[in-house]
Amino acid sequence: MSSLPSHNKDPSRIRKQFSDSCPVSSVATTKSLRHERLSRLGSSGSSDVSNDTSTNHAESYFLQRENRLSARKKAQEETANNDYKKMYEKALATNQRLKSRLETSKQELTMMQDQLERAQGRQDDCGANVLEAEKKESWSLKKRISDMEEQLKIKAELKMENQRLKDENGALIRVITKLSK
Repeated sequence: MSSLPSHNKDPSRIRKQFSDSCPVSSVATTKSLRHERLSRLGSSGSSDVSNDTSTNHAESYFLQRENRLSARKKAQEETANNDYKKMYEKALATNQRLKSRLETSKQELTMMQDQLERAQGRQDDCGANVLEAEKKESWSLKKRISDMEEQLKIKAELKMENQRLKDENGALIRVITKLSK
């Protein structure tokens, strides 16, 4: 039982050493801690059979504990690796989906640009055709206007001629009536 009080004092010393030192890996520190505990248990001064059983019991306890901790750590690493694997696969799938959407968008963009160019070309052709048609129409309207102006001139001349003839006719009728009296 004398090993129990020393055992109660030792964990604080081990914790202090553990926190002061910079461990390279948890397995190495666990082994060194186990070795220190075993050496302390073995150096208690009595080499009784009960001490050997307690040493064996302590050693088996530390081995079991170490195995549990390493198994837990491996399970956590596997879970983390699986999580990273799942995240990687998910990111890869997302990237593939986004790449396909990008390609589809690029194809739609080129189609829209082609349609726009064709529409602008048609507008230019239509605009040229409309402009040409407007020029022809304008020229034909100017020609009709000039023809109408000429006809108006001729009509004005004919009215004046007609008025002059009426006046002459009236004068002749007066002369004939005077002569016949």
